[in-house]
Amino acid sequence: MISAFFVFNQKGEVLISRLYRTDFKRSIADVFRIQVVSNSDVRSPIITLGSTSFFHVRVNNLYVVAVTKTNANAALVFEYCYRFISIAKSYFGKVDEESVKNNFTLIYELIDEINDFGYPQNSEIDTLKTYITTESIVSSAIAAEESSKITTQATGVTSWRRGDVKYKKNEAFVDVVETVNLSMSAKGTILRADVDGHIQMRAYLSGTPECKFGLNDKLVIDKNERGGISDAVELDDCRFHQCVRLNEFDSSRTISFIPPDGEFELMRYRSTSNVKLPLRIIPTVNEIGTTQVSYVVTVKASFNNKLSATSVVLRIPTPLNTTGVECKVASGKAKYVPAENVVVWKIPRIQGGQECTFTATADLTSTTVRQVWARPPIDVDFQVLMFTASGLIVRFLKVFEKSNYHSIKWVRYLTKASGTYQIRF
Repeated sequence: MISAFFVFNQKGEVLISRLYRTDFKRSIADVFRIQVVSNSDVRSPIITLGSTSFFHVRVNNLYVVAVTKTNANAALVFEYCYRFISIAKSYFGKVDEESVKNNFTLIYELIDEINDFGYPQNSEIDTLKTYITTESIVSSAIAAEESSKITTQATGVTSWRRGDVKYKKNEAFVDVVETVNLSMSAKGTILRADVDGHIQMRAYLSGTPECKFGLNDKLVIDKNERGGISDAVELDDCRFHQCVRLNEFDSSRTISFIPPDGEFELMRYRSTSNVKLPLRIIPTVNEIGTTQVSYVVTVKASFNNKLSATSVVLRIPTPLNTTGVECKVASGKAKYVPAENVVVWKIPRIQGGQECTFTATADLTSTTVRQVWARPPIDVDFQVLMFTASGLIVRFLKVFEKSNYHSIKWVRYLTKASGTYQIRF
């Protein structure tokens, strides 16, 4: 697959060079330096010259480059490059020229371990850290014991977890985090409404526990199987961590897995149907002649009155020739920012079912030629705890372990928007 792997600095100097196969010589690095590093017009991450393909990723003025002559899977090659970057970050923090030079030997150990004859191998960070270490050399007695554990972990069914993990307090935290994307027309028609979500988990559990995790009863993954269920939660593009047993999920919608130790992303998904919009924005904007623009913007919280939205920020655009804006709000604070041509309205908290209204008058300078105002959309940022726009709910979370210890489970929901919730007027 990958025949050669390089790391270049921004001058095109080779910092790391490893040839996995004999179909290239080290001089292939000069081709990349001339064709890509020295050529500012190159924007594509994939460059093909004859039968040779260069895949590169830029990070902090470094080029991480994989070279191949075969028809390799591009997504897999880029995943390998990004995985190398994340492993390097976990070992020595920031990945830049200085840190690469300081950890020269370690990087060669890593790239030889995670790639064999051009094929990616075990790249689990926890497993790598057990036998590639920057710390002092362990004694021979401990090294023999550690070696047997490493072999079991690297070759066993749970390469992502060691079996001898111990905690005084066994806890599991589950965060369902969703980002709402909305684009609404001036007439109130929803042009786009979807949710990008992920389930983040922190597992501080002893031994090798089996976790079971149940989602909504009415959960549809394949739209063809929806049938007559009108209020079903539909998920698209589901991706799971490698620890999840997919056959159980397909049959019972139960996520069964042995979790890695610490924090990890259990699942990522999208939802494009039956999206619940937490905030409804009703703007009324009128141009009064050529000298003024009047604003009335109402925010309605359309969720349960026991919940609340926090850190609510509306960015309301103004014409380019605005000289000043007189704002009136009952909740929060509103301020005109002339450098950005927007009024920023900040509301610390909105309770469910509550309405907040913003009224303002913008004064404009008179111009000889009337300019047409493009009317950019209103941007809304917010966070709502214990609410999911997709309707996804965790029904239960169970932990089974042979010692039968008691564990504490926490589930939290967060729906947010940051620059992706837009209303035109």
